[in-house]
Amino acid sequence: MTDILIPEDVSGQPVEALRRQFEVALEPQLWRQPEALRQQIAPCRALIVRNQTPVTAELLAAAEGLWIVGRAGSGLDNIDVEAASRLGIVVSCTPDQNSLSVAELTLGLMLTLARHISVASADTKAGGWARKRFMGTELYGKTIGVIGFGRIGFLVAMRAKAMGMSVLAYDPLVSVDAATVVQAQAKLVDLAALLQGSDYVTCHLPATPQTRGFFDAARFAQMKPGAYLLNLARGEVIDETALVAALRAGTLAGAALDVRAKEPPEPGPLNGLDQVILTPHIAAFTDEAQHRVLSTVCRDVEAVLRGGTAINYHNFPSPRRGTRPRR
Repeated sequence: MTDILIPEDVSGQPVEALRRQFEVALEPQLWRQPEALRQQIAPCRALIVRNQTPVTAELLAAAEGLWIVGRAGSGLDNIDVEAASRLGIVVSCTPDQNSLSVAELTLGLMLTLARHISVASADTKAGGWARKRFMGTELYGKTIGVIGFGRIGFLVAMRAKAMGMSVLAYDPLVSVDAATVVQAQAKLVDLAALLQGSDYVTCHLPATPQTRGFFDAARFAQMKPGAYLLNLARGEVIDETALVAALRAGTLAGAALDVRAKEPPEPGPLNGLDQVILTPHIAAFTDEAQHRVLSTVCRDVEAVLRGGTAINYHNFPSPRRGTRPRR
């Protein structure tokens, strides 16, 4: 009987360690087959997912033997946490383990925008040598606005500060005397001041009903003319139609998007804009971050299946339904 079901492409040494101890069904494409997933999950005690599997109330109701859902990543927008909690199922996630990789890519994309690296590379590979066309700007002396000053926002701010940038931060849940704000020498401001004063605006907000469409036409109109926008959080926070309009109007100088409202996205107008960098949700995809993420979630799954408690739980540390470890 299957102990652990993994319906996405989640693999690595920590998963192999689980397979030596438990019956693990690793089916990378099962998330695409909702009915088959509902049938297979019924006897399983653990479910490990990334962000592709919709862990809905309906799926959880079919998982009569489920003790824990392990999310190999930070966001929980694909998991109905309320339904899981109602059923007594532990929800474990890894909110900090990939933060460093996301922060590093944010800085990498800023440099790519500032120095036109991607378009200059494509032009040179095609036989060009247009040095003057790719005149760039320095990050030194510029202002970065960080929206969402959690772990990732803080790490981005520290790296931007090291490059000689000034840091503005907006986060209603962070106080002006918070250690992270003080350490990063960030200036905590309201949203309008951040948008108007930043050369680069980087978004690190979760997807919630309050943040969906956060960046709309009105917000783009508030931004400093010639500013750049980066989003490595969730695609739903940006109104992409409004973004295209702002880019075409020259309100924004460029944008870098690692996430999209629909993933994978359909081809659209963003694809044809040279001042836009698009990457396929790879911010957390480094060897180091993925090892930390998988190790963390697999340890929690193992602990719960052996009758212990999860460490990185989101709701509660041990199942609140009838459980008995299989020997």
